[in-house]
Amino acid sequence: MDISHWVFVVSVLLLFLASGSFSIDNFHQPFPIVEPDPGHTKLRLSREGLEAISRINTPIAAVAVIGPYRSGKSFLLNQLQSLSCYEGFGVGHMRDTKTKGIWVWGIPLELDIDGVRTSVFYLDTEGFESVGKSNVYDDRIFALATVMSSVLIYNLPETVREADISRLSFAVELAEEFYGRVKGQDVAFEPAKLLWLIQRDFLEGKTVKEMVDEALRHVPNTGGDKNIDQVNQIRDSLAVMGDNSTAFSLPQPHLRRTKLCDLKDDDLDPMYVKKREQLKELVASIIRPKIVQGKSLNGKEFVSFLEKILEALNKGEIPSTGSLVEVFNKGIVERCLKLYNERMGKLRLPMPEQSLQDAHDRSQEEAMKAFDELHFGRRHAKTSFKQLDEDIKEVNKNIIMANEYHSARLCEALYTQCEDNMDQLQVLRLPSMAKFNAGFLQCNRSFEQECIGPSKANYEQRMVKMMGKSRSLFIKEYNQRLFNWLVTFSLIMVMVGRFIIKFILIEMAAWVLFIFLETYTRMFWSSESLYYNPVWHFIVSTWETIVYNPILDLDRWAIPIGCTVALWMLYWRCYGRRKHKSRWLLPMYNSHKSGSNRPRSD
Repeated sequence: MDISHWVFVVSVLLLFLASGSFSIDNFHQPFPIVEPDPGHTKLRLSREGLEAISRINTPIAAVAVIGPYRSGKSFLLNQLQSLSCYEGFGVGHMRDTKTKGIWVWGIPLELDIDGVRTSVFYLDTEGFESVGKSNVYDDRIFALATVMSSVLIYNLPETVREADISRLSFAVELAEEFYGRVKGQDVAFEPAKLLWLIQRDFLEGKTVKEMVDEALRHVPNTGGDKNIDQVNQIRDSLAVMGDNSTAFSLPQPHLRRTKLCDLKDDDLDPMYVKKREQLKELVASIIRPKIVQGKSLNGKEFVSFLEKILEALNKGEIPSTGSLVEVFNKGIVERCLKLYNERMGKLRLPMPEQSLQDAHDRSQEEAMKAFDELHFGRRHAKTSFKQLDEDIKEVNKNIIMANEYHSARLCEALYTQCEDNMDQLQVLRLPSMAKFNAGFLQCNRSFEQECIGPSKANYEQRMVKMMGKSRSLFIKEYNQRLFNWLVTFSLIMVMVGRFIIKFILIEMAAWVLFIFLETYTRMFWSSESLYYNPVWHFIVSTWETIVYNPILDLDRWAIPIGCTVALWMLYWRCYGRRKHKSRWLLPMYNSHKSGSNRPRSD
């Protein structure tokens, strides 16, 4: 029992080693290098094909054929390598489902290109538009073939359709995008040579080059149709191919297409055989080693490059061809615009124009940076970038208008408040230049500090005019009002000194002030010269000191103080002298009748 067990184990090991040596030694067969996952949404590498490539030490060039499902790609590759269907790539129903993806012929064609020995691999790709696959999967296959190949043969039956142009445009966009993600934004995409291969028996008087150029020509759009603009943008994306594209026509090899694998060259259409040989020469003339960052790649370097590209290609969200890049980027634009709105929404309006501009610049830079990190495509993304920039400008325009509105409201409120304050200072009960100046400065200071935003300059001009007018009006009436107040004050003090406190010196001083104001000034000074007289300046400074000072604002407290003094004087008049019987050091009026105690003479 033990012996039979060991015999079984040794047999299994020998079979494993034998199969391994077969896979290494026999390269005269196709190998998968890229296979789909079970869901046909992403790609994964196959070590068999990578081993076939990595063993090559010379520079590598790859010829990839892409095109629709069942368009004769595998048969064409066998023809280019002079292989039969039974030894080369499987054709049509002969291929097993495990061969889907990208396949490579295990033995490269050795060519001398510009004096450099180059190993040329032929790549067969799974056709697009077949049943049971997503558009994203087709696009990844297309893009990966675009990145890997040195010559990209776009195999199309009959003619060039708009869908073919759109798919190629998207594949180039996709390849360029993920090439940049691997190598960095500062490294340009290095496109393959593009060969448009049209399988068609007749061209109605046109060469295939003319037909392709006509299909790729810009569509006139004098009416500004957005759909036509989108069609032209698809053509613009192919500009990266530059002069790297050419066209070639190939007639049908035979009417019995299902029997092609059983036919020899003598059985095929002679024109097809002739054109096939010309196609071989054309491919050999345009092929060059695969160049990445100015350096040709050998087998191991090519495999390493392929691993990085596939990792980037499978990572993240990728739009399908049907969605177009701008449609995919629309969501990115909306997210970046929302980010800009959130940043600007945190501002408290109004604010100075420069501060608002700085906040706009920071928010825009953050939104654009997010777009650069999230957007898809390089050339197509320019439209989305421009759209984002226009949307941000529109939002910023609305924010500027809102800032102007809030600034105008704030400055108008401050202006109205200052205007009311100036009106109140014009009608002071006790005119005071010092109080007016204090209110004037306070109004200016509060306006300067609190009024902000774009409306400040306009309201500053209005403030200057309003304040200047108020100041001129106050000064104009100040001297006359003060003169009238002094005359009134002198008469009041005469009444107080004569009848209330009966203090003769107060009455005399009040009479002197009254006579001076009403008589002397009118006799010897004109009304204009009075206000420039040193005596008048002394009176004004004394008045200002009494009426308004850091301790007392007499205009505000005049009535309370007057009522208090009046009550005190009334109390003193009625009860004070009788209770205290005090004597005054200064002469006062004596109200007692003389004569009752006077001695009578004979």
